[in-house]
Amino acid sequence: MASPTVATPDLDPGYTAAGVPTLEGVREKIEKRYATALGAVELAADTPEGRTVAEQYDARAKAAAAKLDEIRAAMQDPGHDSGHMPPD
Repeated sequence: MASPTVATPDLDPGYTAAGVPTLEGVREKIEKRYATALGAVELAADTPEGRTVAEQYDARAKAAAAKLDEIRAAMQDPGHDSGHMPPD
């Protein structure tokens, strides 16, 4: 006669027997979330909306760089009116 076997519940490898998350389990969870986020960004960039947003960002970055160059040039030009009004 065989003795009845008691099924032991399978423990999640990311937790200890006391239910505390292990360092390995936490690391795996973080890596999985990071990989999912990277994949979502890559997929979003391949959509028409994503390309439009990227193009708008690039246009703004170029405009900002041009404005910064203009401001720097104005600061180096002593004869340039910086917009300050002379005192009355």
